[in-house]
Amino acid sequence: MDGIGGLDDKIRRLDDRELWQFRNISRHKLVMMAREHVTRQGPVAGSLDTLGHDVCCLCDPDILTLGFARRFTEYKRCNLLLHDMARAENILCADGRKVQLVMAGKAHPADAQGKAMIRQWTDFIGRCNVRPHVIFLVDYDMAIAEHLVHGVDVWLNTPRRPWEASGTSGMKVLANGGLNLSELDGWWAEAYAPEVGWAIGDGKEHDPAWDAAEAAQLYDLLENQVIPEFYDRDGEGIPRRWMARIRESMARLAPMFSTSRMVNDYVDGFYLPASAAYMRRSANGAAEAEDIVRWRKTLDEQWQNVGFVDYQATHETAPGDGDYSFRARVRLGALPPSAVRVELYAEPLDGSDTGLATAEQTAQSAPSGGPEVHRLSLISRSIGADEPKPDFYTYETSLPATRPVEDYTPRIVGGHPAALVPLEATHICWRK
Repeated sequence: MDGIGGLDDKIRRLDDRELWQFRNISRHKLVMMAREHVTRQGPVAGSLDTLGHDVCCLCDPDILTLGFARRFTEYKRCNLLLHDMARAENILCADGRKVQLVMAGKAHPADAQGKAMIRQWTDFIGRCNVRPHVIFLVDYDMAIAEHLVHGVDVWLNTPRRPWEASGTSGMKVLANGGLNLSELDGWWAEAYAPEVGWAIGDGKEHDPAWDAAEAAQLYDLLENQVIPEFYDRDGEGIPRRWMARIRESMARLAPMFSTSRMVNDYVDGFYLPASAAYMRRSANGAAEAEDIVRWRKTLDEQWQNVGFVDYQATHETAPGDGDYSFRARVRLGALPPSAVRVELYAEPLDGSDTGLATAEQTAQSAPSGGPEVHRLSLISRSIGADEPKPDFYTYETSLPATRPVEDYTPRIVGGHPAALVPLEATHICWRK
């Protein structure tokens, strides 16, 4: 996506010296705010005794500053950085290339795990070597968040995929010249590229046992890429590679992940289609709406009679060569074939899931990262042998043999050309 009004080109022409000065000023302001906040909050999140109560020893406005702020709860993995405390301490306190962390957050009073994470952090901060390098800001609010997104060099976000809804704080960092190191989830799954920041995870979903692998990946990135690049300075003391990464991040991502883009997406993707659907459904005395109501009522009444009679999946060659042939024979009770869709479903190959198909527009190929949903075509109708004799319907399709045939599972769902499925009809029958 091109920048709005050539904004991306203007950002790429920013002078390194001016951009570095801007970043240094922003970082200084953050550290000053954090120190002042700590004097008000006292020893709530780490005693000041080891500093002699001199907050001027707390953080350094000229060193690499990481930041995160969020609600402390289990899926956000706010303590992923503490998975190996000795390694985390070494990262923060290494001679010559020190790192500091400014963090903020709260836990719900009833969230025992969230409160335990905060206690783990305060215990870690209490270590003598660590104390000057970490600030935990209590009473987290929008004012603190504003300073954080302005001043941090790298914004950390480590949720367990796929629970990140979006990650708007990371987007706010963009316009301020901060960089992102985040799990491949939420907005970062769309935004990430090696030129604009760093990512942990493999884009798949894992159980909590996988946390150790991603913690190790986080440490490796910090030790071998983030920290060396920040401190790789030229004769003028400017980290040229870091500046190039900031410019690319701002130019490529700031115009794309913005309020303007959000509003346009909602208007084009939801509000205008919803308005058009309302106009269609309310036309002609709401004839279409009444038809959808009748269709849903019929589904409710007849769904218990819906099921698979027979299913065959055949192929003559191994996956990767030729085609599969699928045939399903189903009973629909008193439902007409026009009231349903017979489909094949396959989980995404990368482990992600975008849910069920959402209208008569069932995809014949998977969207990027999404499940495969393929519609079968009705080819014949026959009379059953039971009394009363039911109608049986046979459906067929063929697909390229690009993955194991066992990956595909047939299902029957409601189908109506004007309805949103499964939003307006959750009926589903899987072949057992």
